[in-house]
Amino acid sequence: MTLKADEIRDMSIEDMEEKLEELRLELARDRAIVAAGGAFENPGRIRSLKRTIARILTIMEEVKKREGEKE
Repeated sequence: MTLKADEIRDMSIEDMEEKLEELRLELARDRAIVAAGGAFENPGRIRSLKRTIARILTIMEEVKKREGEKE
């Protein structure tokens, strides 16, 4: 599942953490299929998942820094 930066910014930190956990599980599952030698229907999916995870982590850091400056 690919999320755009605007969609992620609309989420709360808790929602981002939940989505991050969900995406990491999907990535682990997909990697296990590939490692077991299974036929993977969409090879670009792993790359997309990794990028979405990175995008969420980046935006989470931005939000945390912004909240830290307010205090």
